[in-house]
Amino acid sequence: MATQLEFNLATHVHIFTVTELTKAIKERLEGEFADLWIEGEISNLRHPSSGHYYFTLKDAAGQIRAVLFKAQRRLIQFEPEDGLAVILRGRLSVYEARGEYQIIADYLEPKGVGALQLAFEQLKNRLAAEGLFDAAHKQPLPLVPRRIGVVTSPTGAAIRDILRVLERRFATLEVQIFPAVVQGEEAPRSLMAGLETFNRRGEVEVIILTRGGGSMEDLWAFNDERLVRAIFASRIPVISAVGHEIDFTLADFVADVRAPTPSAAAEMVVREKEELRRHIATYRKRLRAALQRRAGELRAHLQGLVRRRVFTDPTARLREARVYLDDLAGEAQGAVRRRLDGRRQRLQHAQRTLASLSPLAQVGRFRRLLARRQWELAAAGRHRVAQAHARFQGLAGRLQALSPLAVLGRGYSICTRPPLGAVVRDAAEVRVGEAVDVLLQRGALGCRVEEVRPRPPVS
Repeated sequence: MATQLEFNLATHVHIFTVTELTKAIKERLEGEFADLWIEGEISNLRHPSSGHYYFTLKDAAGQIRAVLFKAQRRLIQFEPEDGLAVILRGRLSVYEARGEYQIIADYLEPKGVGALQLAFEQLKNRLAAEGLFDAAHKQPLPLVPRRIGVVTSPTGAAIRDILRVLERRFATLEVQIFPAVVQGEEAPRSLMAGLETFNRRGEVEVIILTRGGGSMEDLWAFNDERLVRAIFASRIPVISAVGHEIDFTLADFVADVRAPTPSAAAEMVVREKEELRRHIATYRKRLRAALQRRAGELRAHLQGLVRRRVFTDPTARLREARVYLDDLAGEAQGAVRRRLDGRRQRLQHAQRTLASLSPLAQVGRFRRLLARRQWELAAAGRHRVAQAHARFQGLAGRLQALSPLAVLGRGYSICTRPPLGAVVRDAAEVRVGEAVDVLLQRGALGCRVEEVRPRPPVS
């Protein structure tokens, strides 16, 4: 019965392998949901070193895994975070190895608020927490600067407004313009270059960072974190005048002064000449009145002292002071002289000590010691040579006395057998007709034995 059931299943039912089924699901789901929009809340956000974002997108009744790869992450202005409600565009993908599906995100935006606005608030809160916006870091503007620097587009309306105000208020003021890109991807780097140039040269006393109005996207370069930190690091006071009065950028918060418009920035930098003249005249009048009032008070006080005879004849006090001063001068001169004598003695002692420790003095001592040692060594060498020579002469005399050559000199000879030169001591050692050599004091004789005789007895 079981065999029949297996036969029917094998004949009439298609049996999938796990791989086949997973692949079929993948093809159907990915084909059906190749482009979809999903609304949900981010949770379980992970951000490993690879740069990808892994998270779960959930609502009240369900959840699905999602991934935002590094390449797409660069296109998103804000920072994803747990609990943030978002709208996601992407595609469904099946991971065959585990039989799991997830959403691969191509685009992400916060729900209910623009991505740029959210990115602005996130970065603003983070930089504020670091203290970059604190009033304690703000630098005061110079009262009457002689040179100002402007970082902006050289063709925009902002620079024309600034120059018009400066011409009207203070025509002799020197203005240096750094032509910068104020919109687009290159704008932050260009604006930072302007700040760095003015700080490096150190020629201007205040910098105006400005451009005309526009949308949030147009002004986004002034929210760049790198530019914000460059403004914070500037040693020269910076005025931010970006857009219209209602526009706010992070450059406004970090700058030393925020101007609502470029024209207002120019008015902040320099006061009108007439206004300065009025202020100076007012201060001069107030200062003269204060001096006259103080002089009157001092005059009245002096007259009161004179009436009460508080003052005595100053001549006697001057004489006493002069005598006392002479005494002090004499004591001071004596103290100085004694101190100089003590210092002179210490200096002489130090000079003598230094001279004794001088490398030249030490070299001289060592040179004299070396000469003495060389003389002693030469004398000892000569003595040793003389002793050796005398000993050699004695040994040579003894050797001469024992030398066979000396015996030959007295008329004796030595007989040897060639070819080895063995000395013949006994006549019986040779035979008649054998060749022998006879060594004399001068030269040798080659002889042949004709007769062998025994040694005659000694009478």
